[in-house]
Amino acid sequence: MTAFLLCGGLFCCCLVADSNGLVDDSGRDADAFTFVRVRYDSTGGFGESWYRHEGRDWDRWETDYPRAELNLIHRLKELTSVRVNPDPIVLRLTDPELFDYPFIFMSDVGWMQLSAVERQMLKRYLNAGGFLWVDDFWGEAEWQNMHRNIGSLRPDWKWKVVPNDHPILQTVYRLKQCPQVPARIFFVSTGQNWDPPGVHRGPAGGVDGVRHVRFMGLFDPHGRLLAIATHNTDIADGWEREGESKEFFDRFSVHSYAMAINVLFYAMSH
Repeated sequence: MTAFLLCGGLFCCCLVADSNGLVDDSGRDADAFTFVRVRYDSTGGFGESWYRHEGRDWDRWETDYPRAELNLIHRLKELTSVRVNPDPIVLRLTDPELFDYPFIFMSDVGWMQLSAVERQMLKRYLNAGGFLWVDDFWGEAEWQNMHRNIGSLRPDWKWKVVPNDHPILQTVYRLKQCPQVPARIFFVSTGQNWDPPGVHRGPAGGVDGVRHVRFMGLFDPHGRLLAIATHNTDIADGWEREGESKEFFDRFSVHSYAMAINVLFYAMSH
């Protein structure tokens, strides 16, 4: 059994387990938080399902992986008292091990295509109390693709705007809104807070289609927040690229980490 602790109004969350620090077969602390990224398939070819960057080919599911997670894990250890396993893991939605973890993360889902079995397993996972965060997808076409794959898992689950006074933005750090974070590679070339629409799946809707963050939540009929989508923002790039310039760190990474800590604490305490 796991419990959370908040001390003196400051974030000193810790996991309190009654299993005396059991270690699973992989060597992970079974009672510590493990960051889980979902591996999925994508449609299309070069520039769609995969792209070339930093001298190698990347599938869409692995955007920012694993540096974003490793930096976030380091900051969780530095800023909080959460027990955290040192390495992130990657699972498919069809992996039975998925149900061992209360939180999963998906990135860059503009060309994602989930099978019927994957959709069924995701529905079961969320219905059982799991929490999903979808990050780093931009423009109208990528939103519609995410919605085709995840938005219709159940007719009574609805994507709605997460209001700025929702507890997920206030759980640890008091954020006025979901931050907008551009991929650093585009920030360097444009100086804008948003990615250029032309680098994302079209029709993106032009600049108007990408320059405003959409912080959306998947809610059940009772108001329980099952998943969040940080659309028109790349929160994980704020983790991955934190050390590449002081300007980027000050403008974006600080807020990216605050957002992540809020989301993780909310996901594991609701």
